Amino acid sequence: MAVSPPNNVILYVDGMYPDADLEKRIFGPEFEIVMTSRINSLADLTPEQRERVVGLLIWRVPGPGEELKKFPNLKGVVRMGVGYDIVDRKACAELGVGVMNVPDYGTAEVSEQAISMTLALRRGLLFYHYDRFRGVIDRPRSNPDRPVHQGELDWRVVEDPVIRRMSVQTFGILGLGRIGTASALKAKAFGFRVIFYDPYVPNGFDRAIGVERYRDLDAFLRECDVLSLHCNLNPETRGIIGAREFHLLKKNAIFINTSRGPTYDIEALYDALKDGHLSGAGLDVLPVEPPKAPYPRLVQAYKDGEEWLNGKVIITPHAAYYSPEAYDDIRLKSAETMRAFFSPQQQNVIPPNAL
Repeated sequence: MAVSPPNNVILYVDGMYPDADLEKRIFGPEFEIVMTSRINSLADLTPEQRERVVGLLIWRVPGPGEELKKFPNLKGVVRMGVGYDIVDRKACAELGVGVMNVPDYGTAEVSEQAISMTLALRRGLLFYHYDRFRGVIDRPRSNPDRPVHQGELDWRVVEDPVIRRMSVQTFGILGLGRIGTASALKAKAFGFRVIFYDPYVPNGFDRAIGVERYRDLDAFLRECDVLSLHCNLNPETRGIIGAREFHLLKKNAIFINTSRGPTYDIEALYDALKDGHLSGAGLDVLPVEPPKAPYPRLVQAYKDGEEWLNGKVIITPHAAYYSPEAYDDIRLKSAETMRAFFSPQQQNVIPPNAL
């Protein structure tokens, strides 16, 4: 798909990078690279900015169909991440616009986040964090001359259902793609029995990596001491875990989600934690990001530091993907994917990350 000037602009809309040096090396003189300042919507672009764009690279700015239709020369969109959910793929298909992603940039980081959250909860690290002892340190000491390190801290174990030995637990993975597979291998290394539910994984893959497959979602959930979500957001997975599913999990199970916020019902999660059926949760994703008032009950309780969930809940700001290395990968792999899409040698070949 050769492109000739003047319609040759590759547009980055998230204001992520201070220069276009890397992109110029990858795309060469055939294309002009334009980096906008950070915007909130494609509607913020002027008609003049849209006119010459043939390739659009987006990270967090949504790509709804009504806005994509305003790019008269658009040929391809790269979602600079794993999920496609912010890009209107139906509209792109109608417009003849290719849609691509970068599915492998943060595999290590996101799987490590899921396992790290699991270990932090199951080993009780949040209970033993220094913040828990500030009140003890600050109150008057019976012996002011006794150094703090000689016993002033609350030096005792915490007994709570969230703390469990790894080897007696079943780690359940919903969605065995790249990140789910990496999480499965890491969980196995820590001694978990690992099972998964994913109706789209080819037969035999479970045997190749040594995990157990479940073909019935309810039967799968009933086995889980840890449920870790690693699925894309689509009509099938939106709201896949709700009140019923939380209560199918084993008593004192924990819930981990590093995939997409709308895959679970956060109000139902609050109830399952509050009534004691679940003993903990680690969330890198929320249904609305960033959260806005009025907050979901769980977010409000977390924000207020309600004592009943101390040591039981971790919330991180959709940051599981991040490391300096992963951030560099997003940039490199996104540019390479778009360049391959426009390469004349690829005219009759579907790029590996394109749908």
